[in-house]
Amino acid sequence: MGRQSALVESVRPSARGRVTVRRVRASAPGRVCLFGEHQDYLGLPVIAAAISLRIGVEGRPAGRPVAALSLPDVRATLEFSLDRPLAYDHPRDYLRATANVLRRQGCTWREGCEGTFRGSIPINAGTSSSSAMVVAWTAFLAAMSDQRMVLEPEQIAHLAWQAEVEEFREPGGKMDHYSSAIGGVVHLDFGTNVIATRLKPTLGAFVLGDSREPKDTTRILANVKDRVVGLSARLRRELGGFDLRDCQRAELPSFQGLLDGRERALVDGTLHNRDITLEARSLLAWDVPDGRALGAMMNEHQAVLRDALGISTPKIDRMIDAALQAGALGAKINGSGGGGCMFAYAPDHAEDVVEAIEREGGVPAIIRVDQGVMLLEEEKS
Repeated sequence: MGRQSALVESVRPSARGRVTVRRVRASAPGRVCLFGEHQDYLGLPVIAAAISLRIGVEGRPAGRPVAALSLPDVRATLEFSLDRPLAYDHPRDYLRATANVLRRQGCTWREGCEGTFRGSIPINAGTSSSSAMVVAWTAFLAAMSDQRMVLEPEQIAHLAWQAEVEEFREPGGKMDHYSSAIGGVVHLDFGTNVIATRLKPTLGAFVLGDSREPKDTTRILANVKDRVVGLSARLRRELGGFDLRDCQRAELPSFQGLLDGRERALVDGTLHNRDITLEARSLLAWDVPDGRALGAMMNEHQAVLRDALGISTPKIDRMIDAALQAGALGAKINGSGGGGCMFAYAPDHAEDVVEAIEREGGVPAIIRVDQGVMLLEEEKS
């Protein structure tokens, strides 16, 4: 979360006349998708890594059933009631949505909360800033409830996904919430249930590059998701038994007449990404993976995202090329695409890659794999 100011203290008299000080802080990391971009909402596996850029909320009981929040990074303040179910002020009203989701889990807030959000994750740039915010807020708001709930990371992830995606019927998957809550490098299999497998490779430095190109995450996700889901449904109707989880790329020529060239390329790219992710999981199972092999897989993944899914941009392509020329082992766009960030795997040449990205007009940051959601609660008399 970068430098943090001291926690605000909540002071109230105890039953014996002593003063009780309660302080709560929660933070969650952004994430990069190492492998499996645009796969989670299709029920296909991904490999993601939490990164050392975080967002956190810190605060105290408010003494009344409201959430009174300060968000200095976006120059905003917000206050809403916590004593009843809430209507939403706008389509992505995630902070109120989290309160509604937790209320359904039995949370109440007689004393409410006051809190301040601060973070270092690039906003609307593909590094999961909104999901990390909701993950941190879910942990904080549950701890601030009358029930003082302390949730497991997987619980936090699911509730945060409900608040951000399901509550607003948005097209996103669960990767962001689970990778942020669980932390580290994690393989996520999105079948009937989410199966999270923690991987523990030693990876070293990455360089994140923010293109500063604005992106419309919801539109891009819906566009790619709707196309792939529609094609899958058509193939199931025509062929029976078609499944993205087990269809082989070698079968695609037999679909002649069912798909045009662009549609076949999109299905092939989806299957290709799935296969790269499966291969990468085997490599990342090693404590010290082969860095060159890992980088080559990232480059292969990026080629599919650029050519088959069409989610890269000319500026991000230039930033990627510059990073590779400066010594990065691999690089790819991060997130839904259409702008935002890329990242490069550069364990031995991070500073050179930083300079190369800057020359292409990007804003770089050296990052490392980080832990997941963190909650600190103190109460002293």
